[in-house]
Amino acid sequence: MHYFDWIAIGAYFILLLWLGFYKSSKNKDEKDFILAGRRLSLPGFVATLVATWYGGILGVGENTYNFGIQTWFIFGLPYYIFGFLFAVFLAPRIRNLPHRSIPDHFNKHFGKSAGIISALLILILASPAPYILSLGILLQHTLHWTLQPAILFAAGVSLVYIWFGGFRAVIRTDKLQFVLMFLGFILLLFYSWNSIGSPVSLISTLPERYFDPTGGNSFQYILVWFFIAMWTFIDPGFYQRTAAAKSPDAAKKGILISIGFWFVFDILTVTTGLYAAVLIPDQVATMAYPELASRILPPFVYGLFLVGLFSTIMSTIDSNGLISAITFGRDILWRMQEKEESSDSITHIRKGLVVMAFIAVLLAISIPSVVRLWYIIGSIIVPGILLPFLLTFSKIKLQPKKANIVIIMPVIIAIFWFVFGRLSGHYPWGIEPFYPGLLISILLLGLWTEKNNEN
Repeated sequence: MHYFDWIAIGAYFILLLWLGFYKSSKNKDEKDFILAGRRLSLPGFVATLVATWYGGILGVGENTYNFGIQTWFIFGLPYYIFGFLFAVFLAPRIRNLPHRSIPDHFNKHFGKSAGIISALLILILASPAPYILSLGILLQHTLHWTLQPAILFAAGVSLVYIWFGGFRAVIRTDKLQFVLMFLGFILLLFYSWNSIGSPVSLISTLPERYFDPTGGNSFQYILVWFFIAMWTFIDPGFYQRTAAAKSPDAAKKGILISIGFWFVFDILTVTTGLYAAVLIPDQVATMAYPELASRILPPFVYGLFLVGLFSTIMSTIDSNGLISAITFGRDILWRMQEKEESSDSITHIRKGLVVMAFIAVLLAISIPSVVRLWYIIGSIIVPGILLPFLLTFSKIKLQPKKANIVIIMPVIIAIFWFVFGRLSGHYPWGIEPFYPGLLISILLLGLWTEKNNEN
């Protein structure tokens, strides 16, 4: 670490905290705190949606280092498809609804119990723990901190301004982090190109397996990732930003534009991951990007790249931290206490922030590979809430008591399937946990739903 690198990193954290606290007192009520007054502009929408999508950037580097372009086929392409479908069919309708969160949405359609059950599942989906761990590991590796203080620092800096600024603070900081994450990887690609050769030369340099779309895995494995990408439909960050957009058209356009930026960023990350595999063939895969940068980037540019990595992860920590706080504080505690809709839930959200930050720090120490974590969480949780959520946009009715079972049973089946596979060393008939969970959801909905003939 050159002192020029320290200057870049120090300036970033100072600017980040200043933006986070800037005009934090502007929040007047719950709608301001959760949805920024529902006046989120198109540029702000794109910046915050794109920036918060890559919190597992070390996992992206790990997967590219090990499996090559397969990364784009499981972390890129399917999300473009379902992001497009969300933009066209769901975003305008969500923006016109009065709801402020997915559990709020379930509460309105299926009752209080379904709202609380869905909130518990959303807590798992939106936990910032793996991203706090990622940032802690990055700080440990690049700045030579010990892991526990690095994790505490990651959680504290990423979440402290949310207490005061809510979603407005997230948007302001995400605009900065959007610019820095692209700048960092553009610089890394530029210097990699100059040092190693053009991206085309990688085809002849790396083994053929790096350019196999499956990465040597089964077709079923790749297909599960496509199903897991349906996570997009029930992603609480998507829902929050869509509900906060200034208009239905802004929400739709914002997602479509974001898909273009995702494509560009995916090209940057996959290409630089392949460069890392060429230059450092025996490196720990998780540290592919930092190690490549440390070897080819000059002082200050290296610091800028680290700032880009910090931005990529921290933009997801603050977003997921706020969503977890809203889910725990408002959608669980506030609803369980049967507060009136007109009552202020901000105090409960702030209590939720403290609790969820504490839990996230504890979990961050023991969470495994981010890529594996995505796979497990997606396989277990998504089958439970995906179809009931999509059902609310149709004319099909589901009774509230039955909705609770439809949400819970697929999750239980998927958990059982996963545990059995772990204990026995293989899944029954070689079928991944996602499929039996989704099948149970389809069967239950087929038995218990009926068409709503009301106009």
